[in-house]
Amino acid sequence: MRGNMERQKAEAVLEAILFTMGEAVEISRLASVLEMEEKEVKDVLAGMQERYEEENRGISLLWLEESVQLTTKAEHYEYLIKIAKTPRKMVLTDTVMETLSIVAYKQPVTRLEVERIRGVSCDHAINKLLEYDLITELGRLDAPGRPLLFGTTEQFLRCFGVRSLDELPELSTVQVEEFKQQAEAEAGMLQSGTEVV
Repeated sequence: MRGNMERQKAEAVLEAILFTMGEAVEISRLASVLEMEEKEVKDVLAGMQERYEEENRGISLLWLEESVQLTTKAEHYEYLIKIAKTPRKMVLTDTVMETLSIVAYKQPVTRLEVERIRGVSCDHAINKLLEYDLITELGRLDAPGRPLLFGTTEQFLRCFGVRSLDELPELSTVQVEEFKQQAEAEAGMLQSGTEVV
């Protein structure tokens, strides 16, 4: 185990890195920079998290799979809103949520696969999800036309309060059938000329 001074220095360096990056950083990268074992880095981070809680600080550590991010505590959100004045608001319509659900559960998935499941075009929904950084392009499928593959982002995990995709609830057959009926109803409205956003 490292000495107290070395541990304090490691905490300071980790805090500086996480603050500066402003996004999740892999534990392996942090271990490499500090020339420490990953287990040691996790222990130091756990100590930092414990101290943040004990001292009732405004910051916290958010663990996302094998990454960690320095964040503000949720209970201070109302004050952040006041200082930011007009934070960007995500509006997730049913259509966008259904598309996001398909991407989350089927990833990596192409736009065509999502449209096949929903039964309607999903260009608008995919573009909104990309704009909100809830999904990202993961590469291209090795098939004719080389279509783009989509998957969820760390922002998706943060927004929905899960640490990994393994924590997503399982879909029941009833829910799957409801999604199918909603998509069919939406397809019927599009054919009759009613616009669905």
